[in-house]
Amino acid sequence: MTELPTSGAPEVVYREGLSAGELRYQRCRSCTTAVFPPRVLCPGCGGEELAWHRSAGRGTTYSTTAVRSRAGAHNVVLVDLDEGFRMMSRVDGVEPDAVTIGGRLDFAVVEEAGEPVAVFREVRS
Repeated sequence: MTELPTSGAPEVVYREGLSAGELRYQRCRSCTTAVFPPRVLCPGCGGEELAWHRSAGRGTTYSTTAVRSRAGAHNVVLVDLDEGFRMMSRVDGVEPDAVTIGGRLDFAVVEEAGEPVAVFREVRS
């Protein structure tokens, strides 16, 4: 495991985490709000003391939609992570209309156009 940074541009630290296979988020030291997407000020209290953490990458589908175009269809999901933040992503390996609200998900990193991208996969019971 890589050591978490104590400073740096939030987007850079987040992307470095993805490159290392990690989903990084911040937590405010003043009010303990989980912060995502990464930023320089806490959206809860305006505090500047944001500490980096690694998410375990487990979450639940909050909402989902199928996006259709001439190129095909894909899903877009909002995932509630167990650490208390929500993020937009997609669920790989599932037909766009088959993603289940309330379904459990695991974080994964895939490479697209040479860049790491955060995605999720359904947890099979």
